[in-house]
Amino acid sequence: MIGLRIRRLREKKGYSISQLAMRAGISKSYLSQIERNLQVNPSLHLLSKLARTLDATLDDLIGVEHEDICNNEQLDRDWEVLIKRAIEKGMSKEDFKELSDYIRFKHLQINNSRSSGSKEDT
Repeated sequence: MIGLRIRRLREKKGYSISQLAMRAGISKSYLSQIERNLQVNPSLHLLSKLARTLDATLDDLIGVEHEDICNNEQLDRDWEVLIKRAIEKGMSKEDFKELSDYIRFKHLQINNSRSSGSKEDT
């Protein structure tokens, strides 16, 4: 869960909750709620602030493993065309990464909403 990952990264940096909240410019109580998984859908903006402050990436916070897409596999023709078009239109590697992070974040929000909803239904 995001809260546990944030807490571990915070402790690794040697920050208290108050110190991290102050450095990231967020509420101490909100950070505490995230770490205790009482708040499971923090905004991408807030997660970006925390990641920067913790010298981490959004992937580190949301727990996404990096996969080598070229690991013994060829990109199919559709992907090649999409990537070439994006580059031709000025999309950078950073833009791709940001878009990928955003998509992973939205999937995580959807999954968290589903799991929270199913808990409430029981």
